[in-house]
Amino acid sequence: MSPSFDWWGEDAHRGTSVVVKMENPNWSISEISSPADNDEDYSGEGELLRYGGTRKGGRGKNAKQITWVLLLKAHRAAGCLSSLASSTIGLASAVRRRVAAGRTDSDAAALPPDESPVVRTRFYSFIKVFLCLSVLLLGFEVYAHFYGWHLPVVPSSFGVRGFFESLYAEWLQLRTVYIAPLLQFLADTCVVLFLIQSADRLILCLGCFWIRFKKIKPVPKQAVDEDLETGEYFPAVLIQIPMCNEKEVYQQSIAAVCNLDWPRSNLLVQVLDDSDDPLTQTLIKEEVEKWQQNGAKIIYRHRAIREGYKAGNLKSAMNCSYVKDYEFVAIFDADFQPSPDFLKRTIPHFKDDEELGLVQARWSFINTDENLLTRLQNINLCFHFEVEQQVNGMLLNFFGFNGTAGVWRIKALEDAGGWLERTTVEDMDIAVRAHLRGWKFIFLNDVECQCELPESYEAYMKQQHRWHSGPMQLFRLCLPDILRSKIGFWKKSNLIFLFFLLRKLILPFYSFTLFCIILPMTMFVPEAELPAWIVCYIPAIMSFLNILPAPRSFPFIVPYLLFENTMSVTKFNAMISGLFQLGSAYEWVVTKKSGRSSVGDLYSLVAKESDSLREASTPKIETLPKSSSKAKRDYKQKHNRIYRKELALAFLLLTASARSLLSAQGIHFYFLLFQGISFLLVGFDLIGAQVE
Repeated sequence: MSPSFDWWGEDAHRGTSVVVKMENPNWSISEISSPADNDEDYSGEGELLRYGGTRKGGRGKNAKQITWVLLLKAHRAAGCLSSLASSTIGLASAVRRRVAAGRTDSDAAALPPDESPVVRTRFYSFIKVFLCLSVLLLGFEVYAHFYGWHLPVVPSSFGVRGFFESLYAEWLQLRTVYIAPLLQFLADTCVVLFLIQSADRLILCLGCFWIRFKKIKPVPKQAVDEDLETGEYFPAVLIQIPMCNEKEVYQQSIAAVCNLDWPRSNLLVQVLDDSDDPLTQTLIKEEVEKWQQNGAKIIYRHRAIREGYKAGNLKSAMNCSYVKDYEFVAIFDADFQPSPDFLKRTIPHFKDDEELGLVQARWSFINTDENLLTRLQNINLCFHFEVEQQVNGMLLNFFGFNGTAGVWRIKALEDAGGWLERTTVEDMDIAVRAHLRGWKFIFLNDVECQCELPESYEAYMKQQHRWHSGPMQLFRLCLPDILRSKIGFWKKSNLIFLFFLLRKLILPFYSFTLFCIILPMTMFVPEAELPAWIVCYIPAIMSFLNILPAPRSFPFIVPYLLFENTMSVTKFNAMISGLFQLGSAYEWVVTKKSGRSSVGDLYSLVAKESDSLREASTPKIETLPKSSSKAKRDYKQKHNRIYRKELALAFLLLTASARSLLSAQGIHFYFLLFQGISFLLVGFDLIGAQVE
């Protein structure tokens, strides 16, 4: 008996069972397979014909099953779209609130007291003029493309349209004969510089792989004896902690240094306070007195006149009469927390090596995962320490001192001329002068010192400005000394070409010029071309190499590539100001710290101390929740800093991406589009934490 095919019959229905589950605010459908799907008897030819389907190998789906499957996929897509829409609305609302509370970087409060607003806005004015010209050209190109003027035609009328058609023909001739060759020459020059810098980065990575493969690392000739009573090699060490208005982190740095595993008779701590805030001065001084009462050899020094910034502070401390009793000096910035065995892992390298002047440890970061900005910074700094510092230390025996988490032989500092206040990179300055005097350096990649990363873009931008302006100041000042020095030709070449020109001048120059100026211009002057491998493939490979030392950051490889190009504006501006001694060349702003690790670190340190030391440290911990609650009360006072240069370049790149559609340049369009969006996010200060 043939079965009855009543669509609504309970026994006759052999389709796929579907369970509809309602969720708020979205809803989805879950499909459950029917037992009939595996029924081999359900394969008769007549049944197949009645269901309107065909079956291969006895299996198939009828029209109603297909309808349910399509309906299922449609509802799933609707759920995804609804979730995406709600997320987008939430993000847009957050952006609107942050932008509404923003302040432009032209505010009077944002300007240093000794800087002219004219100097600060000169670079922005250039970008603004270039943007206006690009918008005008875009409108002209769209109009011409609509009427087909881009084709070789001859004006057919003498009216208004004929006038504009003739004007466009003159523009085509002008850009073909004069503008395109010059632009192509600039593009080719930047491409060559880009390839040279990429080759340098590739060689550094290969050197790092070789070091890892061979497991090469500096080994001290004789380790420090763990028995402190033997006193076999425990030289006198001076610890310096320079700080300025850093009340968020002073407790943790002082506590970490005072807990170093080293004989207290051979250790002296100098807290070098340049704070101009009376409350901060009082807090730091009280902290020093607490540790003094518990047996720590620690001294508080405060300068009434803050000349020379950090270099002046260190120079003043080294002039103390008791410094002659110490052989080594270790320097830690206010947010650095050395582990208790730091000196035991660094000082032994100096034993029986009188030519060794510096032992540098690498940095590790306590707030890497705080926001997108800290994640991207971690990629850069991991490459800097893991690759640049390690390879240069192993193969060239020279690298730039990082200014903190390092131990100097005091004799080497004095032989190099001591600290000088002539630049904002006093650490690089002393390293170059010591290298010219023949002192050797060692970088320890396996010795880490914890510190903080800037969490707001404003703090990060000011830090990068100092780090890229100072080297150009130093290059102008020390070039004659390098040429006159007695070091070998290859060491001079490394200092001049690789260390200064390639990595400090050429890198920010081509990065900004090629990707932020020349590439958008080629969209309006298509006769000059940039190949796709320069725009996409080589930068992607270089970003891949940069991210290798931080493998957990691989999901952020695309944001990292875009963010590095975005930061090229700040780095290029700083490089120019340092090279030509412009108004902001000597600007020094202390990087803002959050002190996020203070509570946990202090509790762990206090747990290891004696009862008397715990009593002295307890009041410090009790004050921390109050600071935390105060931070919550001040949260409403935070705001965004709106950066006009970045916004101007964002609109320039987006304009160029729209123009690229007329030329059907796909890869260029996507690059310009996403790069413009990244500039837009940075311009509205949406990448990091808000500032107070």
